[in-house]
Amino acid sequence: MSQLAAARPAVDTGRASPRRRSRRRRWPLAPYLMILPFFLSFVAFGAYPLLFALRLSFTNWRGSGELRWIGLGNYTYLLGSSEFWASLANSGVMWLLIVPVQTIGAVAIAGALSRAGLRGRGFFRTTLIIPFVTPLIAMAQVWILLFDADFGAVNAALEAVGLPSVGWLTTTAWAKPTIALLVLWKTTGFAIVIMLAAIQGIPDEVYEAAAIDGAGSWHKFWSITVPLMRRAIAFYVVIATLGISQMFAEPYVMTKGGPYNSTVTSGLFLYNHITTSDLGLGAANSFLLVILVFLLSLVSVRLLRSKED
Repeated sequence: MSQLAAARPAVDTGRASPRRRSRRRRWPLAPYLMILPFFLSFVAFGAYPLLFALRLSFTNWRGSGELRWIGLGNYTYLLGSSEFWASLANSGVMWLLIVPVQTIGAVAIAGALSRAGLRGRGFFRTTLIIPFVTPLIAMAQVWILLFDADFGAVNAALEAVGLPSVGWLTTTAWAKPTIALLVLWKTTGFAIVIMLAAIQGIPDEVYEAAAIDGAGSWHKFWSITVPLMRRAIAFYVVIATLGISQMFAEPYVMTKGGPYNSTVTSGLFLYNHITTSDLGLGAANSFLLVILVFLLSLVSVRLLRSKED
């Protein structure tokens, strides 16, 4: 009997020992401790400032003293301000001068760079990205020297061929195009890199099937490349819209918002609230810009959305 009892397997009664039960109930703390610094920094430098700015937009506060609650007063003032709408109009003109030209040009140049047999593609990629990584303030100073009305190299070249000089940064007709030209020169390389990555993600089998059907280079580009790049195009239009809504350094360095406030963009107009310590109005202006940019981005994504999305 003792031998049979020893050979009999142990029966699992379903009861775990107290030590095993306590081990099962123990939560692993190491993963949470690893991500705790991120959440602390996010709350301290992200969530709290955002919520404080939202509260600030409903108050009249100039950086000191008690917050005085005024409700929607800041929003109604901005929506009825001609200067606010003028800054949005200036940013809208900048958008029209930059984004369509830049997007179409980036798609065309990326298509040319992605062609098989094109030599020096690496050189072109490096050359195009150099302006994007160049400090903006330094390039703005160079632009001022080039387009100076009296001593600029551009006007000197115009006078050399018998053409009159132009007040590139001193006239309302040419100030915004001159700033837009700087933005185009600086950021088009970044747009080309995004479009080039999208083109290289298109499977070669699609082009091979189109070639078998007799499609030419232009037909493949227009009917295959461009439709399959819709998401990349929509992505760049959104981030370009965000950049133009925040445009500050270019007009501030080159024109200080002049002449006659013709280059006061929405970003520069927002900066003016900070210089006057009208922080409640500035916070309201920021949230109005967020809402506007969100709506414009949503429209852009819907217009560029493919049928499969």
